[in-house]
Amino acid sequence: MSLETTSGALLLGAAVTALVVANSPWRDHYRALSRTVVGPAALHLNLSVSAWAADGLLAIFFFVVGVELKQEIVAGSLRRVGEAAVPVLAAVGGMLVPAVLFVVLVVALGDPSALRGWAIPTATDIAFALAVLAIFGRGLPVALRTFLLTLAVVDDLLAIIVIAVFYTGSLDWGALALAGAAIAVFGVAARAARPRWWLLLPIAVLAWGFVHASGVHATIAGVLLGLCVAAVPVHGERTARTQRFEHAVRPVSSGFALPVFAFFAAGVTLVDGDGIGAVFAQPVLLAIVLALVGGKLVGVLGVTALVTRFTRLRLPDAIGVRDLLPIGFLTGIGFTVALLIAELSFADSLHTDGARIGVLTGTLLAAILAAATLRWDARKARDRDMNRDGVVDRDTRPIRDPAEEESDPGFGGR
Repeated sequence: MSLETTSGALLLGAAVTALVVANSPWRDHYRALSRTVVGPAALHLNLSVSAWAADGLLAIFFFVVGVELKQEIVAGSLRRVGEAAVPVLAAVGGMLVPAVLFVVLVVALGDPSALRGWAIPTATDIAFALAVLAIFGRGLPVALRTFLLTLAVVDDLLAIIVIAVFYTGSLDWGALALAGAAIAVFGVAARAARPRWWLLLPIAVLAWGFVHASGVHATIAGVLLGLCVAAVPVHGERTARTQRFEHAVRPVSSGFALPVFAFFAAGVTLVDGDGIGAVFAQPVLLAIVLALVGGKLVGVLGVTALVTRFTRLRLPDAIGVRDLLPIGFLTGIGFTVALLIAELSFADSLHTDGARIGVLTGTLLAAILAAATLRWDARKARDRDMNRDGVVDRDTRPIRDPAEEESDPGFGGR
């Protein structure tokens, strides 16, 4: 379940299954299950099953994003400003250009009411993008994976900020203060000499509950909890706890949380009402597809070209300009976070369905183009100095799935 290839396959399988079931004779049962309300009403947690998937299960995925982000900032590729600058700026360009393109298209196509969805095509799905790279990028240097991971982590960080700022309603400051206290307690417990999952888990659930009650989207709790984990070895341990927590939680995120969310988020019924024609006629659909496939590519390549041309910044070791073409398409794989923002953006089903189909279509096209360009890139001979910095490339190891090389040290183990 920790393999990137497995995670991508499960996500794709869940999305396809959702589309099939939502357009089958069992679609009424699918909708009924999605709308079934469970949870204690006294705690304001009487949510539908689909809401639990988006608000609850997706917080597990965002916890993994949080610990990854903490690891990269403290001890990884984001620690060295010079090496991280190009992918960080590329991530910013990869968010701004799709957002602007989306706004221009929905206005030009006569649907200004869809402007609230401007953030949908800005997000990159880390799990899906890395899965495509792991499958089709064999033979390319591992530096390409690091570049994509850095870009995608920054992309997700910016997407989290967007969700917190633009998709948060009225705030309950009391619940927010209690959430902060619970997160602080989690941080202390996570840094104890021997952290215990049976103590950390209820504290995390409590923090999630307070964040949910505060009005901030509950998935933000996962990120904040992940950022509390130590990213350097403590108490004489050999590995950082961010790595150990990620190894422990990632199988749950990849094998259960993400597929279940995808199953409920991707199920668009096209055979009822006005049918498939009404959904595909939505300007929001075309805007999302073009923004994901074209806007992401232009944003990533354009900003990278500008900063490497007019500043002293250079691409990382072993990466050439031609490698950025598949990277640009990989960033167009939106899926998880894009589907979440689509649900948060619109209140009417027509816009929501159009946005969902747009995300799925754009992601599929971007994945196909990324796979094709990765194989094209892998077949071409590589120079000894791909980034043209005057220094022979040192780390030319080929891409492999990290989970194939790492053993799980265990949750709370030494």
